[in-house]
Amino acid sequence: MNLSMRFPSPMKWAAILAVTLLSASGAFAQENRPHASPAMAGGTFIFFLLICLAVYVYTALAVQTIAEKTNTDNSWLAWIPIANLILLLNIAKKPVWWIVLCLIPLVNIIIFIMVWMAVAEARGKPSWVGVLLIVPVLGALMPGYLAWAD
Repeated sequence: MNLSMRFPSPMKWAAILAVTLLSASGAFAQENRPHASPAMAGGTFIFFLLICLAVYVYTALAVQTIAEKTNTDNSWLAWIPIANLILLLNIAKKPVWWIVLCLIPLVNIIIFIMVWMAVAEARGKPSWVGVLLIVPVLGALMPGYLAWAD
């Protein structure tokens, strides 16, 4: 028996594979799948924008309250994006040039933990509260705790 009769040639294998893949992906069949509408995409974008705005307002209010309770000047700087870092450094009594360290990846995590530890001490809380910044849920609640807990 001839071997070519038993096994197809490599070109036949490629053709069989191509037809199988194309038919499995739906290239030959008309797909009846609903697509996302622009209104749905816009609604999702607005939803996430509102969540980001709520987080920003919460953080700004917390930092402003912390600044007022620690008698730090210019507590309104909490509402300005880069200036709020300067305000946090002033509350923590750290040098302003540490903003440069906040721009370095991985170093900024350590710097923010150190700053929030100093902010916790400035509020009369134990310094280990600043370490809670790296815990996902507690890290989001920590600015509020430092601002409004007595």
